[in-house]
Amino acid sequence: MNKQLAQADVGSLTVPGKYRFGPGLYLQVAGPDAKSWFYRYTVRGKERFMGLGSARDVTLAQARKRLDELRITQVSKKIDPLAERKAIAEAERVAKTKAVPFRTRAEQYITAHEGEWRNPKHRAQWRATLQTYAFPAIGHLPASAITASHIVELLRPIWAEKGETARRLRGRIEAVLDYAADPDDASYRNPAALTPQLKKALPKLGKLRRRSRHASLPYDEASAFVTALREQDGIAARALEFLILTAARTNEVIGAHWTEIDNRNAVWTIPAERMKALREHRVPLSSGFACTRRRPRASQRRSSLSWPLRSTAVLCSNDGRAQAHESRRPHRAWIPRDVPDLGRRANHIPAGSSGSGVGASRRRRH
Repeated sequence: MNKQLAQADVGSLTVPGKYRFGPGLYLQVAGPDAKSWFYRYTVRGKERFMGLGSARDVTLAQARKRLDELRITQVSKKIDPLAERKAIAEAERVAKTKAVPFRTRAEQYITAHEGEWRNPKHRAQWRATLQTYAFPAIGHLPASAITASHIVELLRPIWAEKGETARRLRGRIEAVLDYAADPDDASYRNPAALTPQLKKALPKLGKLRRRSRHASLPYDEASAFVTALREQDGIAARALEFLILTAARTNEVIGAHWTEIDNRNAVWTIPAERMKALREHRVPLSSGFACTRRRPRASQRRSSLSWPLRSTAVLCSNDGRAQAHESRRPHRAWIPRDVPDLGRRANHIPAGSSGSGVGASRRRRH
């Protein structure tokens, strides 16, 4: 390749290979219609190859002009054109990403994570709180343009009046901003994080009002309560009795099908998708289960559900003394007191976690 080639030679070169057209300028031939220019250069002792375009689109004169520009403006100053091009492309990508409005980022975050939120009410609350309080103030702003001052301004009006809503809103904004942040930005700081500065900028909260708890059924009254419950007619009474006997959760009972109940072996198998822990759960059925099977024939014809009820709110005693969820408490009170040898196995009766604050609270009340 001693002869310097000219534009006329570009079309005649068909044998695959690399052809030199001047200092650092080469034509890569892969086939009769596959030819491209590249620049061979050295920066800081490292040999590099940079494409200059297809020979169909770029003439020899244009390739030489582009090479001279790169040599003069970058290579002569020990700047790697390839690294520079990559840096420019990355800067453009980051700028484009930063321009995405908070509203769009929030929708992206919800779409990406709502599959993890099993409670439909929780999913609805996520969108509702952001739409009501966040979007009017910061929905149009890129995430990178949102400051702690924006967060203070939208939280201040509701921080004291609607404390729980405001705290959840702040956490949700923080989650969305973390999601939108560049993971490679070491200087990133979330403006919605609950820092000492943010706490001081918001109104001081008094002691939070304790949430009113549902009425709990005292362990010593459980037997009399069930006896009285059996005197009541209707699906709701039978469902509540079944719930008490099995220490199940309301959604587990409401969604139960007769096909899940093995009468011969007296076992109810709850599928994983209806369990809080997402694991299949087998519940031994006591002799009292027979009482709960009394139900109106019309309901039996209408539905395969064991308890075809429209609302979980009906699962409470007529006098309001006990709510369905709180009917699990007598089991957790009875086990450590009357069957202490069960030890850790008691953690699974009823199914759940014994390490939670809720569980500890239940035990303290009995």
